[in-house]
This record gives sequence, structure tokens and C-alpha cells, in this order.
Amino acid sequence: MNWSDDGGQVAGIETIPFGILLFVIGALLVANAWAVIDVKMAVTSAAREAARTYVEAPDHVTGVADAQRAARDVIAAHDRDPDRATVELPASSAAFTRCARVSITVSYPVPALTLPIVGGLGTGFVARATHNEIVDPFRNDVPGEAVCDG
Repeated sequence: MNWSDDGGQVAGIETIPFGILLFVIGALLVANAWAVIDVKMAVTSAAREAARTYVEAPDHVTGVADAQRAARDVIAAHDRDPDRATVELPASSAAFTRCARVSITVSYPVPALTLPIVGGLGTGFVARATHNEIVDPFRNDVPGEAVCDG
């Protein structure tokens, strides 16, 4: 073998496209993982804010409207479309009594593939978060007796 010729120089060149492919796939995995984390943080914050807003409202009807608005505002603050969020609120006014535990769930769909500039593609899964709050037993004008269990 002569050190001055180019023989054998091409061998192994296929590793460059393979390395680029691995880099692109790795970058997509990181982007998708971050999208899932970001949506989970958004729905967790939205559920917490909606539950707190509901239990601080003067009545059930106002609480439902305010909690819905609060959850959608938090989703929008996380740069997500509030119309895609689903907020599960207490259905009856029986939830709005002293010491009642109120549970609010917020759901948001996560796309199957998230690209940094293009956005989300496909349907992946739904991120959900639930937050519980207790209606304050010492508030005025709230029905029920002020006796809470633990």
C-alpha cells in the first residue's frame, strides 16, 4: 500500500448519512418529549387555577363560568389553543357546599409528531391533569355545615 494514493478513501462514507439520520431522529425525539412535558405543565396549571377559582366563587354557576375561563386563560398563557382544551367541571350545584371536595380535570391533545417550525402533526395522546380543592368551611353565604373530615 502506498501512502500517497487515495485507495480506500471511500470506505466508511456511508456512516456520515447514518450519523445525520441519527441526529435528526434524536432531535425529533427531544422535541416531542419537550412538547409532552410542556402540555403536561399547561394542563396541570390550568386544572389547579380552575379548581382554585371555582372554590372562591360566590356560587356554583359563577364558579363554573369563572373556572372555565381561568383554565382557558392558563392554556392560552402557555401558547396553546384554548379551544382544544377540555375542562371537566362539577355538574351539579351539590359540589358547591362547605367542605365539599371539588375535582377539576383539564385535558389537551398532544400531537404525534411535533416539529419546531411546522408545529404538531397527527394525533398522539391526551395529556390530563386533575386538581382537588375544598370549598372553604368558614366562608359566608355558602350552603352546608362547617364540619370537614381531615
